[in-house]
Amino acid sequence: MIILGIDPGLARVGFGLIETSSKQIKMLDCGIIKTKKSESEGERMVEIAKDLSELIQKWNPSLAAVEKFFFYKSSTTISVVQARGVLIMTLARFKIPIVEFPPMQIKLAVAGSGHAKKDEVLEAVMRELNLTTPPRPDDAADALAIALTGLFQQ
Repeated sequence: MIILGIDPGLARVGFGLIETSSKQIKMLDCGIIKTKKSESEGERMVEIAKDLSELIQKWNPSLAAVEKFFFYKSSTTISVVQARGVLIMTLARFKIPIVEFPPMQIKLAVAGSGHAKKDEVLEAVMRELNLTTPPRPDDAADALAIALTGLFQQ
């Protein structure tokens, strides 16, 4: 089974792909979908949908795990929620089942505490995926944690 984890954003969407078999979990790929600030929001949304579609076609995931947006009072809140909508719509177009998790649930599933710090989550991701170097950037590492949460909740 291949699981795609997604950490939503407008400027950077983190993605992480893991594969599970009866004996192991391994990382297939991780990274970010990056959009340009110089482009309009609409153009950035199109870029997110295009790049996510390419990832889906390349890896053919069986499940997508997406972080639920946690509301902050920020000037970018609406844009991030809109980008998240584009992500959900793109996954639905490919008929990929979606599970969603709030940040505390991801931390609890991966690191054992809903209040785990970022470095504790990163260490847990590295341990679960048997990685010797941390996945970069942070958005990609977060997406791997989200993918693992999707696996653990199955």
